[in-house]
Amino acid sequence: MVSSTIELLKEELPVNQESLVLSEDVKTGLVLVDIVNGFCTVGSGNLAPTQPDEQISGMVGESVKLARVFCEKKWPIFAFLDSHHPDIPEPPYPPHCIAGTNESKLVPALQWLENEPNATLRCKDCIDGFLGSIEKDGSNLFVDWVRNNQIKKILVVGICTDVCVLDFVCSSLSARNRGFLVPLEDVIVYSNGCATFDLPIHVAKTMKDAIAHPQELMHHIGLYMARGRGAKVVSEVSFGA
Repeated sequence: MVSSTIELLKEELPVNQESLVLSEDVKTGLVLVDIVNGFCTVGSGNLAPTQPDEQISGMVGESVKLARVFCEKKWPIFAFLDSHHPDIPEPPYPPHCIAGTNESKLVPALQWLENEPNATLRCKDCIDGFLGSIEKDGSNLFVDWVRNNQIKKILVVGICTDVCVLDFVCSSLSARNRGFLVPLEDVIVYSNGCATFDLPIHVAKTMKDAIAHPQELMHHIGLYMARGRGAKVVSEVSFGA
């Protein structure tokens, strides 16, 4: 019943997805959103999966493959790491990804990025990575990264499709439209490189103030909303000559 309902919604709210071929001709940057233990590694905190999760594991695998190729080609990478002060809450979420703990670190399969010269890592203490890139002097580390590398396309992967990924994508699109991200032209979301969490309704009903969050449906809605705001959504990524 649930799966048939989701399929019906997908028919009513279709997400047109393309295939993406990346080449040296157009400067492309890879953006990794919150692929940290606190969201991806089983048992690593309040918002981590409680058991192995196929969608999240698939997202991590696709992100690692892309990061490897980008590093081989010496193309720019920007990685957001959710990282919070223990005394500053982020409602409506419980404490998570506390700075200095293992929760706020990249997943083991991506920790090698810390030593890559073409990778910029940014700890953020809010949902939206674009806002989380603002420095005390008003400058923006992500904006500077786009400008300094003369990036025309960003390829976005990570977690959660409908939360941190979506917020970052929407802010980047608005900034692009206002001319704050020159020369950026396209914001591209790789669907198989994104994932979200699963909180079925029967579980949510047993928790105080919890809102159901069916994984497959909310992943689709996140992609649909990104597409509606002007992002391109792709189902395949390959590299041309």
